[in-house]
Amino acid sequence: MLTGAGGTLGDAFCRALYTRYDIVAVCRARVPAVPSQHEWFVDPLDPAAQIPENDSRVFIVQADLTENGAAERVVDIALARFGQVDLLVNAAGHPSVQPFGVVDGEAALSAFEPSFAVHVGAPLRLATRLAQRGWVHDGPVNRSRNRNIVNVSSAAGSSVRPGGEAVYSASKAALNQLTRHMADEFTEFGVRVNAIAPDAFPAVVPTEQVVRAIVELDEGPMSGEIFTVGPLRETPAPVRHARAAGAAS
Repeated sequence: MLTGAGGTLGDAFCRALYTRYDIVAVCRARVPAVPSQHEWFVDPLDPAAQIPENDSRVFIVQADLTENGAAERVVDIALARFGQVDLLVNAAGHPSVQPFGVVDGEAALSAFEPSFAVHVGAPLRLATRLAQRGWVHDGPVNRSRNRNIVNVSSAAGSSVRPGGEAVYSASKAALNQLTRHMADEFTEFGVRVNAIAPDAFPAVVPTEQVVRAIVELDEGPMSGEIFTVGPLRETPAPVRHARAAGAAS
């Protein structure tokens, strides 16, 4: 299950991996540029021809995850469609910049609730509902399938930058701490939780590099870590002194 599927990262994830994963692509408005149950590729010279790219399709669910009951509906649809969820990628984002600072009018105050709702509330609700509706009682299968959550945070969550990112940065810092707590609690039933904290993409870090970092976390054994993804690294590196108690190295 991937949230923010219509955004820059979500679209790149779907285009790179839709033949490798069965993806429940959750998006609010824009949809990823890949075959789905609603759209598929057609050869204009032979419209009836079978095209290999259509053999794998993402399953699109359009939802505003800040609305009451939306996360629960998404989880129910995903479980009804596939019967299980092995990976949750929380990549939905809410851009929030106050270039003249937090005391400039009402901009920062107006941005607070939607930013925290998308970056903290939605990941918490989705993870909680998935746990309650399957994972909590499925420990051996969780471990055998290496089930895990990857939260998409930001380098802004651990730094102070010019440009009015106070609210955005605070929400990402909260997501980092939520990740650590979830990893500590979810280890009881064998679900790993990590976050990546990329620098700005695609301006500083290639979006494809961020996608690779998500895949590496999905395939690895680590839990309770916040991983940086910077321009000088080909693989994610752990943020030191940011490990949850009992997390794997």
